[in-house]
Amino acid sequence: MYVCNCFGVTEEQVKKHAEAGACTPRQIASASKAGTDCGSCVRRIQALLGRGACPRRELVDQGEPAVALVPEAELPKIPGIPAAPKAPEREELPEAA
Repeated sequence: MYVCNCFGVTEEQVKKHAEAGACTPRQIASASKAGTDCGSCVRRIQALLGRGACPRRELVDQGEPAVALVPEAELPKIPGIPAAPKAPEREELPEAA
């Protein structure tokens, strides 16, 4: 049965992408374009993915952040692109009496 009529993506294709590691509708879209045109299939894709095993989802369930932030010192330096400006230091406000 078709999940995405716009691109002719079937339930079986979505399940195969999920088995290959795609665990979000966005990852399914990257793999098959499903959900990138009219969007009417996104809820069906979510339902097919369910609450299955997903490494990022498991991290969140354990209280860990889903995305690890890399310290600026470890980011690659790209020629021609300046480093991001540092955020201003926050000034501590005095406590209310």
